Formats: sequence, C-alpha cells, structure tokens
Amino acid sequence: MTDQDLATKAPESDAAEGSIVPGDTKAQQGASMGEHCTTDRPTPTGETPTGEMSKLGDVEVYITKPSDYPHSPSKLLLLLSSGTGIHSVNNQLQADKFAGEGFLVVMPDQFAGDPIPKSVTDPRNYQESDPSLIEQVKLRAAETAKSFMIDMWLARQTPEKVLPLLHKVIEGAKEEFADAVANGGGVYAVGYCFGGRYVLLLAGEQPDSVLGGQAVKDEEAGVVKAGPIIKAGALAHGTLVTKQDIEALKAPVTMACVENDQLFPDDVREEGRKYLESKNIEHEINVYSNVPHGFAVLGEYEEETIKQSQQWAFDQMLNWLKAH
Repeated sequence: MTDQDLATKAPESDAAEGSIVPGDTKAQQGASMGEHCTTDRPTPTGETPTGEMSKLGDVEVYITKPSDYPHSPSKLLLLLSSGTGIHSVNNQLQADKFAGEGFLVVMPDQFAGDPIPKSVTDPRNYQESDPSLIEQVKLRAAETAKSFMIDMWLARQTPEKVLPLLHKVIEGAKEEFADAVANGGGVYAVGYCFGGRYVLLLAGEQPDSVLGGQAVKDEEAGVVKAGPIIKAGALAHGTLVTKQDIEALKAPVTMACVENDQLFPDDVREEGRKYLESKNIEHEINVYSNVPHGFAVLGEYEEETIKQSQQWAFDQMLNWLKAH
C-alpha cells in the first residue's frame, strides 16, 4: 500500500445548530457532500443482494448473515451507510461482503425513510463533448439545485434524530442476535461517509443526554458521561466529523481517509492524530491518494488506481474489525 500514509484525523465539521453533540456547527457552513457519496456508482455486474429487509426496535434494517450462521459463531456488525441509504443495492452488497467474511451485519435506516435526495439532472447524463450555452446553463442550474437540496437534507439529519434510531436498533440486535454479540464480546461498527461520523460517536464517551438523544441543557453542570457503545469501529472518508468527536474516542477505531479531502481536511486529520497519540488511544488511519471522497463505497470504477484503493480500504477495515 505504497500510496498511503499513516495518519489520524480529528475532523472539524458541520452539523445542525442546537445539536446535542458539543462542537457541532451548521451543516451549511461546511463543504457539501460529494457526488461519490450521494449517488451510487454502477453496480458490479452479476451481483445481487442476499440479505433481507426486517425491523429491529421498530426501525427498518437490512440484515445479512454468513452462509453457515448460526451453525458457526459470528460477530455482530452495525453498518452505517452513506446518504444513499439502506435500499441502495450497492450498500446492500457492501453489507453482504462483510457477511461473507463472517459478520452478521445489520444496516439500519438511520435516515428514517429520508435518504439523500436524488438529482433530477445527473451531470453524467450529458454526453455532448461541447454542450451548447443553454445546456451549460441548465447543467449549472441543476448542480446548484442539487447542492441546495443536499445541504437542506444534511440540516435535517441531526444527532437528535439519528442517535435514538441507532440505539433502538442496537438494543433490538442485542436481543435478537445475543449469540453474535456474546461471541464478539460486544457490537462492532463500520461506516461510510455520513455513517462514518456516527461510528465515532458510538465509539466515544459522550454525555448521557447525547447518547439518549436529548439536548444538553447545561454543559457545566457535571454532566454524566457514558460510552463507548461499540467494541471497535472502522470508517471510510467520514463527513461532518468534529474535533470533539475525535477527542471523545475511547474504543479502537481505524479510518480510511482521502488526501486533500475538503470534507475531512488534512490539517484536521493531523491535529487529531497528535491528540490520539498523546492520549495513547488505539487508532489507525491510512491516507489514500488520487481517489475521490466516497471511493471506498462499493461500486464500479474504470480507473485501476481507484479499484485497487477501494480493495485496500476494505481490507484495512476488515482486518481491524477481525483483530479486535
């Protein structure tokens, strides 16, 4: 993996005003999510999902299991997707890939039926090598509208909304798949893009009110802290992560980051690395060059460098989860 540098990240970010998580800022103040985590890449030819839709804690989930489960022991893995959500075929195939490695995977609908809005006009639909002026204007207008819709969507996806859903699913999974939780000694989590930040929140020590999905009224009033909720976590190109998310980490976490990523800046990553090292908190981060934000999400690419990095990132996260 010669194109990677080992590093660590403490992203500064953008969430909603009045968030239950200390350090959040308005989503609109940061970079909007990129194309590669808001639109599915082409699905690998001949691949179809093998899991099933169900409910845990009254939350819709996609569940996929190892072929020999329950005859062979498994570990419970919570997969938190990018903005395309649990009905994305690529996200389901990503879950299946982890199931093929021995994990019982639960992918929750963390957006409560509100995945990222799809663009009416996808720029890739324009095939002309030299589009007319009118077509260029239409294209720019479509891109602006899509960016606005994404920012509005991000403003709706707050920790107040997402965390209670995740906790319902985790509690339901602990009851439904107690054997897998016991075999792994806890719950594991992997996240992509939007889901990456929530892996960090679940891996950290947070005010009890944050984990319960309630607003923090007085941060100086001796707030009781709890967590981590997961045993170990892995994430790729996280978005909306804050410095406070990194400083709250307690469980071992690995991150697959993108070099010069506007959504996860290099300076923030370095600041986080120094903090985690100073606190002797177990972590790992590989920085991938010449790839787009969102590259690790399953989907086809023509560029061999991206294909190779995608496999490297999967191996990085899988090996970390298996080792812990």
